[in-house]
Amino acid sequence: MTPISAPSKGTRPEGAANESDAARRVREMFTRVAPRYDFLNHFLSLELDRLWRARTARILAPILRNPNARILDLCCGTGDLAFALSKRGKARVVGADFAHTMLVRARRKARMGPERGREGASIFVEADALRLPFGDSAFDLVTTAFGFRNLANYEAGLEEIRRVLKPGGTAAILEFTEPPQGFWGNFYRWYFRRLLPRIGGWISGERSAYKYLPNSVARFFSPEELVQLMVDAGFERVERRVWTFGTLALHTGVRKGS
Repeated sequence: MTPISAPSKGTRPEGAANESDAARRVREMFTRVAPRYDFLNHFLSLELDRLWRARTARILAPILRNPNARILDLCCGTGDLAFALSKRGKARVVGADFAHTMLVRARRKARMGPERGREGASIFVEADALRLPFGDSAFDLVTTAFGFRNLANYEAGLEEIRRVLKPGGTAAILEFTEPPQGFWGNFYRWYFRRLLPRIGGWISGERSAYKYLPNSVARFFSPEELVQLMVDAGFERVERRVWTFGTLALHTGVRKGS
């Protein structure tokens, strides 16, 4: 068994005393940045975040094309991954997030965007990823993009994902990761840790949120560690795909029992 070397069972924003305090601080942080969240995601990633979500949806398309499939997008934020998934097929996509202000924007985009009036369009519910209001084995696919890293307890998050997945259902986690040493890795760390917090803080007025981002990535699992964590949580056929010079990874796994 590969040892897990991450320093925490879950995210710990600066000053957080325990899991409940960490969750509260994360919710408050995303509530504050919600007004500029979409703009900053696209601007700070040089629009690559759109490509990453579209690529994830393309990989998951065989599930999404099934009109009877049920999809859950956790920590959905303003809904961009949910919309990308919905665009790829006929499956019903449910987005869930515990930050109300994010969901307000997701629902507004659903009403005003290309999904408007379409059968099977995405719906959004307010829910905590560690205490989901869904029954066992309810979904064929559970996804999360750049949200799993913000959970106050990673093992509990994976257990909840496993619980709501049908046996044989797929989990897909898209997350930032620390790139290897070298020119691109060093450039990324300079941009991510020094320049990004300044730009994000200046535009959003919440520099602490954009300081939290690189700090949380630095403390998160390596791709290999996350593979092992998923295996330990009851997933099989776990795969990792590392993209964009090693700066993010898509992990997929199947709930045992198929």
